[in-house]
Amino acid sequence: MRFDYNLEPGGSLSNRFAAVTDDPLVSIITPYFNSGARFEQTYRCVLNQTFPYYEWIIVNDARTKDADRETLEQLAKLDDRIRVFNTGELSIAQARNLGISQARTEVIVPLDADDLIETSYLEYLYWSLVTHPDASWAYTDNATFGDEEYLWQQVFSGKVMKNENIAIYSAAIRREALEEVGGYTDIGQHFNEDWHFWLKLLAKHRRPVHIEKPLFWYRWSDTGALARFQKDEQLIKNNKRVMAQVAKDVPDEIQAITFSGRRAKEFEKPHTWDWNKTLPFAEEKTRILMLLPHMERGGADKFNLDILKNINRDKYEIGVITTVPAESEWRQQFMQWADDIFELPSFLDMNDWSAFIHYYLQSRKVNILWNISSYYGYYTLPWLRTQFPELAIIDCVHAEGQYWRAGGYPRVSAAVDSVIDKTFVTNEFTRNIMVEKYGKEWSKTQVIYTGIDEIEFNPAVVECEGIKEKYNIQEDRPTVLFLCRIAPEKRPFLMLEVAREVKKRLPEVCFLVVGDGPQMSEFKGKVHDYGLTNHVYIAGAQADIRPYYKVSDLFLLTSIKEGLSLTTIESMLMGKPVISADVGSQYELVTQDTGILVSCRQSESEDFDRRTFPREEILDYTNAICELITNADRRSNMGQACREKVLNGFTLSTLIETMEKAFVAFVRPDAIRQRHTLSKSLGTMEPLLLDYITLFEAFQTKDLESLEIWSGREWYRQLYEEQISTRRDLQVAAAASVEPNPGTSHTDQARLEAELHEIYQMRSWRLIQRYRRFMDYTRTGKVLRRILNVVLSD
Repeated sequence: MRFDYNLEPGGSLSNRFAAVTDDPLVSIITPYFNSGARFEQTYRCVLNQTFPYYEWIIVNDARTKDADRETLEQLAKLDDRIRVFNTGELSIAQARNLGISQARTEVIVPLDADDLIETSYLEYLYWSLVTHPDASWAYTDNATFGDEEYLWQQVFSGKVMKNENIAIYSAAIRREALEEVGGYTDIGQHFNEDWHFWLKLLAKHRRPVHIEKPLFWYRWSDTGALARFQKDEQLIKNNKRVMAQVAKDVPDEIQAITFSGRRAKEFEKPHTWDWNKTLPFAEEKTRILMLLPHMERGGADKFNLDILKNINRDKYEIGVITTVPAESEWRQQFMQWADDIFELPSFLDMNDWSAFIHYYLQSRKVNILWNISSYYGYYTLPWLRTQFPELAIIDCVHAEGQYWRAGGYPRVSAAVDSVIDKTFVTNEFTRNIMVEKYGKEWSKTQVIYTGIDEIEFNPAVVECEGIKEKYNIQEDRPTVLFLCRIAPEKRPFLMLEVAREVKKRLPEVCFLVVGDGPQMSEFKGKVHDYGLTNHVYIAGAQADIRPYYKVSDLFLLTSIKEGLSLTTIESMLMGKPVISADVGSQYELVTQDTGILVSCRQSESEDFDRRTFPREEILDYTNAICELITNADRRSNMGQACREKVLNGFTLSTLIETMEKAFVAFVRPDAIRQRHTLSKSLGTMEPLLLDYITLFEAFQTKDLESLEIWSGREWYRQLYEEQISTRRDLQVAAAASVEPNPGTSHTDQARLEAELHEIYQMRSWRLIQRYRRFMDYTRTGKVLRRILNVVLSD
């Protein structure tokens, strides 16, 4: 998902905390000179920090207007953490050095008066620096906004830094490192003091921590000092000359500490940090921590996001911690609703994850820990029960995972059932498996259906004009919607076989494909090869999927595995009948009144990701589609029944009401007393429970390594498909290149095609194609590519 520059931090004050009386741990240094209204947003960003243990030193230039000076003085009176120093005329370097001289802490964070920071900026920086004593500063990626918009995400390299400043100016810097190099060098206003400062540190063999998340927002102005500087060739020349003097002592090989792909130190015992502070919240609320794997586009994360959006904010506060390295497509969406967000793989080594979770629970006085599909989280739960006797521990399971880790989340949830207060399951099918197969206690499980907003998904209010026209589909053409991730579990290639069969019987029917996924490239190729380009229309991923439901006549789901499909609920709320594989708990929604269930004739263990399908199953889907497409009255009756069924128990309002009732029960005094007893008995086993986490971290390390190796299996298959696609493209290009020349004979064209064929058969060509796929699609390849980019850019 594209980065949304409209979601700037600091839009309003959260007023989350009361007065902070603890000593500061971080000093923010801000030079100020006539920043005006822009400073108000920066002010809100600082006051909204999740880590309030800071002092803010503002160095105010003598040339500042009286109105701005008065504003600074008023703000300082409102918060004891703010100190304003009125000075003479100073350069940025002088102002920063003055602020540093007045700082009372060992961690310094430069921040200009018009730039912005995400709410968790200080907390990310502080803990990544504290946990890496061999690093001298910590910084994040950067979102540039204002007159220009782009993400600055550069791989750090000492060699590159000699010729180009690829590190942002704001960071958490150790005071002793600052003092060793004499702070910022002052050579006047038109000088890149930040770059020079980093080079001085690098020349002392000091390295940074690089957090690869855009938590810092740099405001770009086309009329600003930096923009003017970059247009002055003489200033640039002088600047480079000064940089070269210090850059000669910078080692080429120096690199930043990063966390993508980092491994745990094997068999290192989990630990806690020496921390006894509790955040000074302004209001008493029930505080909940969601432990999640990631924040990716999909049904499971939509469930989490819907909880965050709709929970009663007057009563509850919810933070999010994730435990799986991921792109986090929906991070910005989560940030709009969660009170905290911390992606552990992006700023801590795995050995510190349990310490951070412990710190978070303690610093926020969390009442309820809710583990939702975090595999790592499950292995910390028994130990956390010994550490926090009053903490309610619950989990949520969406689907049965028979062929992943011998049962996946249902198995591991049952394994730690004794320390869990309640397990919520989003469908009956999975609940029955957990109890019957894995021994989960029935009384401790509760079905909560994944709810959909009945107001948002109301066909009466959804606009869909122009959707079919966009894909050149006639308005009255019967349309089957296939909305899902284009991935093996959804069997998209079975859908294409069904489309081929339907085309024979009802050529007027078309299929509208909405979604994306790892198999999309191959899927598009098959559509072309099967001659379905006028019958299967690919829309790709869409931000608003409701219009696509509305313009369709049916919804099709061909999955080999499901829990209870979220898209099925959405489709039914939009009044569309469903033709679905009879897998998981689909039977709870898809009945003879709301659609047609089709028997799945393949097994996940033997047929996962096959490209051939039972003829009987293809015909079952075809018959169901043709039956409903040709019977408008039945379709209409089913559509009404679909919406009514969802409204009677599958809505978002029902889900939220159920969850809030459960939350109230978890924090009752009698429930807390029971947990105290269990915590005390488990306390005698703490060494064993810590070793339980240790063993999992060792396993997870090896699992990540093996995943990189075995991902080659998918890589080889994709390589084959790409070769076919590339061959087709080259043939088209070759034909196009000779067609305009009237002197080109059929013999010449045949010779050219023969030469192309010869190229395809060459071992070097095949190696090039393998190399490309390796570098583009494997984790190791991506890391190597980034390193090569740094080396070759010199």
